[in-house]
Amino acid sequence: MNTDDFFNVMLDTEVNASSYSPLDLAYIGDAVFEVYVRTKLLMHGNVPVNKLHKEAKKYVSAPAQAKMFEMLKNIITEEEFAVMKRGRNAKSFTSAKNASIIDYRHATGVEALIGYLYLSGNNERIKYLLDKVTENQTENQKG
Repeated sequence: MNTDDFFNVMLDTEVNASSYSPLDLAYIGDAVFEVYVRTKLLMHGNVPVNKLHKEAKKYVSAPAQAKMFEMLKNIITEEEFAVMKRGRNAKSFTSAKNASIIDYRHATGVEALIGYLYLSGNNERIKYLLDKVTENQTENQKG
């Protein structure tokens, strides 16, 4: 299974994504993003799981997602940016262990956007956006 097929089988019932709180959207967005990253890493072949975990942390950490926030805001629609800002501005009662509050909030915004798109059935859009930002991050890590 490639990452194109992954999103096509995830959700077959549309829901009103706008009816969920930003933190609810971030909750499901976090899970969708985690599975996306893990699936993408597995496409590189059979690798020891500790190496997979180490590589995944480069993408699913709050600091990495905060960088994605900055990249995404230049390529998303106004509606998507509004969702991402709602997520960023949501009052959470938890915080990341190894991140600043600003990075944590930006990461929550990214996760809220992913959750919103996922619940709206916009899986191709998720893949497009995540491919863009993860490719960009991979290039930045190499250079």
